[in-house]
Amino acid sequence: MNTAQNYIEINRNSWNNRTDAHLKSDFYDLNGFLNGKNSLNEIELNLLGDLNEKKILHLQCHFGQDTISLNRLGAEVTGVDLSDKAIESAREIAKQTNSNAKFICCDIYDLPQHLDEKFDIVFTSYGTIGWLPDLDKWAKIIAHFLNPNGQFVFVDFHPVVWMFDNNFEKIAYRYFNSGAIVETESGTYADKEADITQTYVMWNHGLGEVLNSLIKNGLQIKSLDEFDYSPYNCFNKTIEVVPKQYRIAHLDNNIPMIYAVLATSMN
Repeated sequence: MNTAQNYIEINRNSWNNRTDAHLKSDFYDLNGFLNGKNSLNEIELNLLGDLNEKKILHLQCHFGQDTISLNRLGAEVTGVDLSDKAIESAREIAKQTNSNAKFICCDIYDLPQHLDEKFDIVFTSYGTIGWLPDLDKWAKIIAHFLNPNGQFVFVDFHPVVWMFDNNFEKIAYRYFNSGAIVETESGTYADKEADITQTYVMWNHGLGEVLNSLIKNGLQIKSLDEFDYSPYNCFNKTIEVVPKQYRIAHLDNNIPMIYAVLATSMN
């Protein structure tokens, strides 16, 4: 079996390998979170709206900070992630914060075998779909779990960002999905000096591929917004232009860095 075919096992190991470094990192500020800090950003909060008594499915939740943050805002939330180590940590953090957020460890394509519920909102954000080879299957999962007129809220790094090399000096990858990208890195975006190394498998997905997968599976696109900054300082050569807004210093505001989609289930 080649690397691309074995991507689930490779990526699970990759995320398991990162989890301890992420839990200890300033990037995730676990101490601040345990003391009540909300990890969600203005972009997604504006799309999510009033969450009181809403039922939310959070796909690819890592170790659950955003999941628990949604719960703190009044929602009943279920988080899903591939990494057993991350989910184990999420459950522990939920206990420490007296959160009733629930967590499921599985590949999201297999989620219907682990969960039989419907939700008012399906939510996923920041660095999620690049780990998935098939967006049609992804959109089917979203449609499957949404109530009629339920909302899908999606925020991610703009596909233009993934065209560049690590230092944003040249175009190194195609904008369009050309199949699996297999790489090995030292450190991790949350702690570039961390003494870890992992191999991972990713795919680039253009905006057309993303939107058409949702439309094909019965979702109506209500809005598409693009932003010229990242709320996370997770790239090289960045500058903070205002608090919690980072750009690539030499590219200034000339490229989109984030996009956000709001869609509604028609089923």
